[in-house]
Order: sequence, then structure tokens, then C-alpha cells
Amino acid sequence: MKIRIATRRSPLAMLQTNEVIERIKLFNPECICEVVQMESEGDLTDAPLHTIGGKGLFVSKLEAAIANNVADIAVHSLKDVPAVIGSQFSIAATLPREDEGDVLILKESLTIDDLAKNIKIATSGPRRKSQLLAMNSKLNIVPIRGNIQTRIEKMNNSNLDGLIVAKAALNRLNILHPNMYTFSEDQMLPAAAQGAIGIEINSIDLESDIGKLLKLLNDESTYQATEIERRVVASLEGNCLSPISALCKIKSQDAQLKVRVSNQNGSEVYNEEVKFNLDNKIDALESFIETLIKNGAKEIIQQ
Repeated sequence: MKIRIATRRSPLAMLQTNEVIERIKLFNPECICEVVQMESEGDLTDAPLHTIGGKGLFVSKLEAAIANNVADIAVHSLKDVPAVIGSQFSIAATLPREDEGDVLILKESLTIDDLAKNIKIATSGPRRKSQLLAMNSKLNIVPIRGNIQTRIEKMNNSNLDGLIVAKAALNRLNILHPNMYTFSEDQMLPAAAQGAIGIEINSIDLESDIGKLLKLLNDESTYQATEIERRVVASLEGNCLSPISALCKIKSQDAQLKVRVSNQNGSEVYNEEVKFNLDNKIDALESFIETLIKNGAKEIIQQ
């Protein structure tokens, strides 16, 4: 069997792709994996994503490679995949989730207590920005783009005081910064599917030999948790501009789901939480989403 794998060229994307290949080889040592490296539209610009089309820019070229039979599957940071994808495509599998949290990297001598001051923090994500402003409305939030190493370099070589990145990215790249702070869930709830690697395939190939192989390497707990989180975002009609956080943790058959929505400047924040058994997942989620909508979640994220 041969599998052509579409991926972005960034160091993180290649690490994640190699992790997928390693797991494929565990289940099919004879499988030949061909990496199809691509530069997505999101990689070709430094403009803030929400001004040029959103997270889908990281995905569209890889999906086109699948649709045009240039690749069989695509590997993504699942948080970068829009909550609603075309019916032609499916997330066939997820790998075991890395740390889902966010990390604040700070200049030397600064601490988390300095977030109470008017310091300059870099992040391009509306979710992170709104939660930071909810902590301190006087923070100076500035946009930043580029891969993790580039962003850290920009922080070190400019007048930035800090930078927010995903803990999973630092862990996978084995980056240790001397001055880091990991946010608690109460401080900074992560994006839906943060820390998870998703494998996308043409929907018609789900029952093919490749699709069946992907089912073998799928981590069911991660798959269910991220599917739940992404469903919440989709139900709220969220997009790249929407400050929505969602985190589902599953232990055995018990799930705990936390959702946070806010407006752009963090002046209005709404939290909701639910616990349920996976046997009752459909009804529990429907009821939970109804509560979110009834309490104005859609209106808040549009402010």
C-alpha cells in the first residue's frame, strides 16, 4: 500500500506528519508513505488570518490536493480546520492529543503578575486576545504571524513583552523557553481541538484500504472529544473572528465539556459547563447547545 500525505512545509507540520507516518508503520510496516509538501495560502502572508479568509487558508490547498488526486490524505493541526468542512471531506482519524493549553512566553524579568500592567503581548487570535483583555483591559495586544520559532524570535528582537502560543506546539518542537507560564483553564480556555492532529480524507474513501488503516490508528477519546468541541463551534456559527473556547475531557465513558464565549474586547464573557455520559451524548449536546444559544452566546461572539 502507498499513501500520499499532503502537509504544510513548516517544521511543526512536518513533525506532525512524521508522527502520523510512524503510527501508520506500526499497523502496516510495508506501507510506503510519500510526503507531499505544500505551502498553504496562510503560509504565504503575514496578514492577520481573520482579515484574509481565516483558518481555512491553512486547509484549502491540502484539500485541493486530495480532491485532485495529488494526495490521499492530509495532516492538520485540527484547531486550524474550520468546524464545518465540505461534505466531500472527512476527518478520518485523530492522534492522541498533546497538551491542549496555552502558554505565555515572557521577556526576562517579567512574570505573570505583570499582566496586570500595560504591557505589550503578541497574539493574532481573537479568542486569546479577548480572554487577555478580560484579565486586564489595559493590555496592549498586537498581532503576530509566522511559525513558532519566528514568533519567538520576533518577540526577543522587538519591544514585545510577551507572546502566547499553544503548549502542544512547544512540546512537539521540544522548545524550552526560560520564562514561560502555562495558563489554567480558568484563565485561558483553549480553542476547540487544540493540541490534536487530524487526518483528513476524501469521504468516499472512508471504507477504502487507506480509510480502514486510519481507523486502526485513530485515538477514539481524542476523536470524540474534538468532535464534540468542533460541533459546539459549528452550532454557534463560529468562524475565525469568533472568540469561542471549547474543551472536552473524556475519562472512560464520562465527558466534561467547558465552553467560553466572549466579545472582541473581553468586556462580556459567558461560561457554561456540562457533564454527561457518552451513551447520552446526542441528547446532552443538543440540550447544552440550546442553553448556550438561549443565553445569548451567538450574540456575544458577534459583538
